[in-house]
Amino acid sequence: MQTKTNALKQGFIRCHNCGYLTKALHQLLACPRCDSHLHARRPQSLERTTALLLSSLFMYIPANIFPIMTVNQFGTGDTHTIAGGIIELIDTGMIPIGLLVFVASILVPSLKLLGIGLLLICVHFRWKINPRRWTSLYRIIAFIGRWSMLDIFMISILVDLVHFNGVQIIAGPAAIAFSAVVILTMFAAENFDPRLLWDNQPS
Repeated sequence: MQTKTNALKQGFIRCHNCGYLTKALHQLLACPRCDSHLHARRPQSLERTTALLLSSLFMYIPANIFPIMTVNQFGTGDTHTIAGGIIELIDTGMIPIGLLVFVASILVPSLKLLGIGLLLICVHFRWKINPRRWTSLYRIIAFIGRWSMLDIFMISILVDLVHFNGVQIIAGPAAIAFSAVVILTMFAAENFDPRLLWDNQPS
């Protein structure tokens, strides 16, 4: 009975940038289509992804502890953390905006950190998984990464909206920490090679 083998075992290499599948002949180092470097697997993919993930975890703590914005009105200022800002939005009747901030600021980053961590654990311990489903998980994480700065954009919009009403909104240190979390998780997802999920799986 003929057994199925993956492309790497058959001597093919898939370009990570354009997806072109080429035969690895004579130490071929560049993709014939886009001229990018070819690697059977991204060099040090696990090490880089792990370092970026740990860094984002460390930044996620101050992003939720320190105030993300300060609202000054008539000479008095109120500071709000991410959770405090969500509660304030809900209490003032802006429930849709509060839910949007909750999803963009707490739910999505937490799920991204958890998802990338699970991907790393699966590859490191060589779990026998369904690589197709876990590759779909990776694609979802990579896709939603572009929407993770939504609450930072909302703060910028709020600054313009309330400026004419004598209210001043100043971004706090948590905004910088949260931006770092978003950027680091985006780099972590970019450095992770999903082809590793297909290694050491049953043929």
